[in-house]
This record gives sequence, structure tokens and C-alpha cells, in this order.
Amino acid sequence: MSKKIPEPTTKKRERAFLVGVSVAGNKNILSLEDSLLELSLLSETAGLSVVGQLTQHLAHPNPVTFIGSGKVMELKALTEETLAEVIIFDDELSPRHQRELEKSLGKDVRVLDRTALILDIFAQHANTSEGMLQVELAQYEYYLPRLTGAWTHLARQAGGGGGRAGSVGGVGLRGPGETQLEVDRRSIRNKISHLKKELEKVRSHRQRYRSQRKSSRLPIVVLVGYTNSGKSTLLNLLSNSDVYVADQLFATLDPTTRRVELQGGYQALLTDTVGFIQKLPTTLVAAFQATLEEISEADLLLHIIDISHPNTQGHARSVIETLEAIGASGIPIVNVLNKIDKLAEPKIAQEIITSFPQSVAISAKTGDGLPEMLDLIRKVLYENMVPIKVRLPYNQGQLISLFHETGQIDRIENERTNVLIQGRIPGRVLAQFNSWLDSNSATQNEVQNETDETAIK
Repeated sequence: MSKKIPEPTTKKRERAFLVGVSVAGNKNILSLEDSLLELSLLSETAGLSVVGQLTQHLAHPNPVTFIGSGKVMELKALTEETLAEVIIFDDELSPRHQRELEKSLGKDVRVLDRTALILDIFAQHANTSEGMLQVELAQYEYYLPRLTGAWTHLARQAGGGGGRAGSVGGVGLRGPGETQLEVDRRSIRNKISHLKKELEKVRSHRQRYRSQRKSSRLPIVVLVGYTNSGKSTLLNLLSNSDVYVADQLFATLDPTTRRVELQGGYQALLTDTVGFIQKLPTTLVAAFQATLEEISEADLLLHIIDISHPNTQGHARSVIETLEAIGASGIPIVNVLNKIDKLAEPKIAQEIITSFPQSVAISAKTGDGLPEMLDLIRKVLYENMVPIKVRLPYNQGQLISLFHETGQIDRIENERTNVLIQGRIPGRVLAQFNSWLDSNSATQNEVQNETDETAIK
């Protein structure tokens, strides 16, 4: 008698219950309902099954449990009713909040916040050694103040279930009068120090690589945008490459660079980067500094915007705020309104496009609008001349030569330690002069505004 072959089994998805809080006076990009919808998508990306949600409006967070005591009781009842195993808050909780909530809700229920959830997703999606280092550093810095006396607490939550963050448990011997918690904290601090040194090597390597790319004189165009806006799909379309694409949040973490052809025989280097999101954890911004420098040193930013999303404006605002936070607000931007193939009426794209300066509507999936986008990129990089006034030290001979070769000089003065040059340069080289802008010249935002107006004309 033949044996029946057992059906393949899939890993059981943990049941997650979401909690959103609206605090009076806080300026959030998304509404409470929309933010919880995004949190639900993040939870699904992390492999969780969302079974319910709870909201509360507060004048200020409860110092002990974040939400009110009555809501804690309601949350406990809903947790038992839905058999939820994980409670996820849409805001970052303090170590005390997390500790008191877990005590109130029971030992079988884990309490996480938005930051921990995003860290978990990043840990699952990091594929390169650089990405793993960056995620591991962010995990350690997040969990260090939350360490409660046992490595099992850290290992259970960090690294997406079996991640790397618990790998240094047991390192070090306990000294006289030293508690195990103190030993654990010292071990984490040592690990953080080691990871920072490793990432500094990565940062130096990236800097050398960027210098080599700049020596080729090809402009560097960096794709930025809200997560899942279609950046990787566009990179694949433009460069005939096969960067991983998935309809989920944070599908791509590691930067990828490809050479692309523009109209008129021009070329550029196109780099895809990690997607942004509202309430981006500060630990991630710090840990991904080496990657984010790819953005701050670009010659042009392609801001990819999902035009089919109901929160198009909010997502775009979140990206701009993040660019300002990392010091990349002075770089020329082309707004690319993507996914027009998902619109019920094509005229919607024309209505939305008027609210974005220097923009074009496309579909990275079908290729619609691609020629217009490439033509706009070419104009910004090679035709638009931006007014600028810089003081360049004499040891910056390469930049002085670059201004002479590519720009139009209206005024030049040799000073004791610098050369003052005023004139106009192509948008593609603007970023290289940002560090030497004269204090009396136009601000970076004024330069950007003039660039936008020129492109529109």
C-alpha cells in the first residue's frame, strides 16, 4: 500500500493587532486612518496577519502606557478576542511604554512599535554585506535602551526572527559586582563600535567609487521616492537590467547603478536607492548614511511619485522633508509622476502635474511618457544653465577647470586664498559646487527655483 505524501506546509503567520494614536499638536503627513493603512501594509510585508486595530485621540501621550488606562483595558480585551500575538503601535514607544504595556497585556503578547517593524522588514530584505551591516547597527542602537536583562528578549525581536542582532550573546565575562544586564549592554556597545568602524570603511569605499564615477564626467542621476513608488521598475526599463521588483514596501534596500542612454547621444549614470516613508526611524537614517550619501552627491534627483496613490501629495511631501533632513535639498529635481496606467481617467494626470514643478507623467510599466521624461532630463542636465557664485580654493583646480569648460563666466577675481567666479553652469554639475557657494550668492533653494522656471519655459 502506497503512503500518502503529506501536503507542503507554510509557516504560520503571527496575528498582529494595530494601535494608532493622534496627539493634539503633532503635524503628521498622513491622517490617522491612512497611517494605520500603511502600518497594515508594513505588517503584511513583515509576514504578519493583521486581525484588528484600535485608535485614540489624545492631548498628550500617557507617560506610563502611551495610551490611556481605559484604552489599555480595551486593548487587552480585543487582544484576547482576536487571539493576537503581537501588538504594533504606529508611533515609536519609549522603553518604559513598551515594558508597562507588555506587563498589562500579558506575557504571551509582544508589543512592538513602527520602528521595530521597519527594522524587521529591513533585516529580511538586506541581501548585501553592506545592507546587513547597516540594518544590524540600526537594530543594536534601537534595542540597547530596551534591553531588560536577558539576551533572549533581544534575539526574539531583532533580525526578523533569526536575524543577526542576537549573535553576540555571551560575549565577555562578568566582572566583580557586575550584573548580567550590564555585561549585555557592554557587549552591545562594543558591537555598535565595531559596526560603525566597518561602515566607515564602506563609506570610504563608496566615496572613492563616487570619485571614479565623477571623473568619467557622466552626470549622476539618483532615483528617490516613497517606498513602492516604482523606482526599481523604472531603472529596469531604462537600463534593460533586472533589479528585484515586488509590489511591497522596501523591496529594494541596496543602491544599484546603471548607465542609461538619453536623447541626442547623451548618457548618464542612474542610481536606485532605498525608498522613503513617513516617520522614517532616526536610527535607520544614521545607519544608512553611507547609502544616503549617494543622494546628497547626485547631479540630479528623479523624484518618483505614485500618482495612483490616494496620498500622492503626502508621500511627495514626506520625501522632500527627508531630502532636507539629509542635506540634499539644493539638488535639481525632476518630478516623475508614475503609474498613469492605473488611472481611470488620463486627464487626472494633467490636473495633478500642474501642482509639481518641472514634472512629467509616465508609466514605468508600459513605457508611456518615457521619451518626454528623457528629454526633460537631458534639458536639465545639459541645456539649463543655472546662475551661481562660488569661492573656490586654489587647491580645487579640477572644479575651477570644470567651471571654465562647462560654464559661462561673467566675473572672475583672484583673491589671496580663493578664486571668485560668478556665472552660469549646467544643472548636471551644480551639486559639485554646493560646498563652495559664496555666502552672498543665491541660496540653493533660489537656484533650484530658477532651474525649475527655466525648465518650464
